[in-house]
Amino acid sequence: MAKLIIQIPCYNEEETLPQTVRDLPRDLPGVDRVEILVIDDGSTDGTVATARALGVDHILPLGVNRGLARAFSAGLDYAVRHGADIIVNTDGDNQYCGSDVARLVEPVLAGQADIVIGARTIEEIEDFSFAKKRLQRLGSRVVSALASVRVPDATSGFRAMSREAASRLLVTTPFTYTLDTLFQAPAKGLLVRSVPVGTNPMTRPSRLFRNIPVYLWRSLDTIFRVFTVYKPILFFSLLGTLIFLPGFVLGLRFLYFALHGDSDGHVQSLILAAVLLIAGFQVYLTGILAHLSTTNRKIMEEMLYQLRRHSSAAGDAGAATPPGDRSPAGPAAARGADPRP
Repeated sequence: MAKLIIQIPCYNEEETLPQTVRDLPRDLPGVDRVEILVIDDGSTDGTVATARALGVDHILPLGVNRGLARAFSAGLDYAVRHGADIIVNTDGDNQYCGSDVARLVEPVLAGQADIVIGARTIEEIEDFSFAKKRLQRLGSRVVSALASVRVPDATSGFRAMSREAASRLLVTTPFTYTLDTLFQAPAKGLLVRSVPVGTNPMTRPSRLFRNIPVYLWRSLDTIFRVFTVYKPILFFSLLGTLIFLPGFVLGLRFLYFALHGDSDGHVQSLILAAVLLIAGFQVYLTGILAHLSTTNRKIMEEMLYQLRRHSSAAGDAGAATPPGDRSPAGPAAARGADPRP
């Protein structure tokens, strides 16, 4: 049997939080305890008082508004320390159908996935404009290709993860955790699946971005950052090739004219070829240095993971849970990589 903690990052969700909490299940097959965690991201309204009145199990105050990505990450750390075997993240604006938590949890319980993404039926969401629907589809395809993981709804925040996955993930981007964690998952040996989920009518405009151009720019910036961090050799090799090849072609062109005794009028081509060849080579070297930096990063992330494991183990011991009552940590642990103590 397993313990599930459903975390809800909140910033001024006094009006929408009651319906969000009421829709969440308190009993699920294969789960012996379901707890609700509200992460107060510096709310200035009555969100905390509302959460207490609703009887949620945990309230994590962040003090000031730190943004959705940091609130999500803080919730993961808190849930792991408090013995969660499975963690589900949902939004405080009641965007997602709480009854679909069971769909998210099932593959994790069955050991078929470490992370399960709730895929919305984008085309059927009336609140999304035509442009936003097209961008959502295109963005998910781009992220799937770059991250080497197939997800039909990359920006969905409705997701479940095993304790193993929660312990390994490290959110580094301040804008959103959704894209960052998808790039990390394959690099850390975590299995990702998607399941269809329903959505509720919009209760308020999104607070992550003012308009579609801003959202698009910030999403592209996030994709660029995480792609260069987790796949530096691929990124800098492609960039270096784009610079090196034109220089190589120009060099061959100059050589051709030189062999035919007509090199005097093509010195500019030779200079440009030399510049492009040197720049392309330097980009390759940058990729190697970035790869070494990524290797150091992996070592530090492994140290953080071990600290989280020991913290989690201490929490389990404090709770005096009988051995054997907890479910597997997920496929990554089952495959022999860093099994839990």
